[in-house]
Amino acid sequence: MTSKFVRFLLAPVFVLAVSALAQTASANPALPPAPSATSTTSEPVATGTGNKLGTINITEAIYASNEGQRDFEALSKKLEPKQTELKGLNDEVESLKKQLNTQGDKLNEDSRATLVKQIEQKQKSLERSVQDARDDAQNQQNEIAQRILQKMAPVIVKFAGDRGFGVIIDTSNPWPQGPVLWANASVDITKAIVDAYNVQSGVPAPAKPAAAKPAGTGAKSAAPATTKPQTGTQAPK
Repeated sequence: MTSKFVRFLLAPVFVLAVSALAQTASANPALPPAPSATSTTSEPVATGTGNKLGTINITEAIYASNEGQRDFEALSKKLEPKQTELKGLNDEVESLKKQLNTQGDKLNEDSRATLVKQIEQKQKSLERSVQDARDDAQNQQNEIAQRILQKMAPVIVKFAGDRGFGVIIDTSNPWPQGPVLWANASVDITKAIVDAYNVQSGVPAPAKPAAAKPAGTGAKSAAPATTKPQTGTQAPK
């Protein structure tokens, strides 16, 4: 077995059930905004009759927001122990398989059968653990995304109403899985929505690693350079 059983934690794929809510919020400028968890007053509701068409990658908007970067990074760290556990189980299965390949012809029939059975049992256990971990990770990812989207939807509605948009289409899924075959970049409002949402949420941008300084031509280095850990995340693609 290869590392494919733990790769989903090394490079998470976030599966978001957001299209329906995003399309509802953007296509209906009279939709009341979802209440903010910390707000006690209603947000402005978009009104008017716009006729412009825009696009937004709602998945990218959620990930690229300061809140999304912060919360998904926190989730990634939370999942690290499970990733380590699954990698250990995978390594154990691989070690037993290697033992079977190198020593199988030297084992008697009973010993070989016992080893084969042990490998099968551990591999099935690993696969169940991976599936359980994948489901749990996906559920937690979706919870984060839905929470952010509930607060981002009224931002999209207000932005559309203020700027005369009649339709905002989600381009998270590329054609043919999604509805948009092609759209000019000039109609994409993803970055504008991210910027507006960052202002509303008040969540600061993740810290960036210090930029490496160019080596001097004459001065001697007083101490060896060290690399600071990166505390921020890049916008998911």
